[in-house]
Amino acid sequence: MRRRDFVQGSLAVAAHAALQMPAANAAAPPRQIPYGSAVRGDALVDDPAYRTALADYCQLVVPEGGLKWDTVRPSEDRFDFYEGDKLLAFAEQNGMKMRGHTLIWYAAMPDWTSSIRGGKAAEKALTKHIRTVVGQYKGRVPSWDVINEAIAEDPRGSDYLRPNLWLENMGKGYIESAFRQAAEADPKVQLVINEYDIECVGEQFKNRRNALLRVVRDLRDRDAPIHAVGFQGHLKGEHEIDKEGVSSFVAELKAMNVDVLVTELDVIDKFLPSDEKQRDDVIAGRVTDLLQAISDANRPTAILTWGISDRYTWVPMYFTRDDGSPNRPLPLDRDYKVKPLMKVIDRFTARV
Repeated sequence: MRRRDFVQGSLAVAAHAALQMPAANAAAPPRQIPYGSAVRGDALVDDPAYRTALADYCQLVVPEGGLKWDTVRPSEDRFDFYEGDKLLAFAEQNGMKMRGHTLIWYAAMPDWTSSIRGGKAAEKALTKHIRTVVGQYKGRVPSWDVINEAIAEDPRGSDYLRPNLWLENMGKGYIESAFRQAAEADPKVQLVINEYDIECVGEQFKNRRNALLRVVRDLRDRDAPIHAVGFQGHLKGEHEIDKEGVSSFVAELKAMNVDVLVTELDVIDKFLPSDEKQRDDVIAGRVTDLLQAISDANRPTAILTWGISDRYTWVPMYFTRDDGSPNRPLPLDRDYKVKPLMKVIDRFTARV
């Protein structure tokens, strides 16, 4: 047995033992719209309070990084589903579902993919990856982020797609190909295009919404199997939500029979007040504005935050506050106490 296999086998035993727990959310009031959270694999094993919070509040979970290419596809011919399988086992044990994130993204790519050259080679790699990964969880994962962050940072004219390996080798047709391959691998799964910075007031946000609509219309015109758009929802706390723009965007999607969901919600609070109560109120207000603007046009099929507790969040890695106080972007604080943001989520998911 290879050392890696031995180590992973040992980890799997440890993880299974650690994750054994009663379904803590069994008696929790139901939600009309499912709420969920991104999950870190290490915290899931090491922190019992983290597991309890997920079980208490969530109907959905999604791996933060466990199904991205650099983790699940370490070499061209080998797939590693340890992280995905671990989270799925926890989800099913606690009456939850797991979303899939993500099949195609420009980032988090293993080194071996840099050798992919030409349309045929790229199509082969894309097809093998999607069919294998979606096939691994066929019938158990109800929703996949097929394409993540396809829109250029500041789309202008014909330059509206983000440069990446797939666009370089396959042209814009890589998007349609990915959706078709995912649908063939699991015909019953919800297929999502996921994007950020489409929520706030400003020309760049508006241009990004319009570029995303252009992609969705093109897919619909070609009868490609796209079912929903994911609002990542990494909101910049200092920016107002473009309520009219968001509602109009969602209404146009609804007219094309395309749903919406919120996939990675949090509020970047770098420039918000030092006072925690004031800051939490601003955060709750921004999220209220976003969820109301979406719901006014079409209720989201799910709402997920990118983490459940401020103890585990990506925000400080890039947006550390100048006053030195901890970031507070998520529904529960570092001690797993409820913040105003969770009450907003409860209201919009109609927890009764």
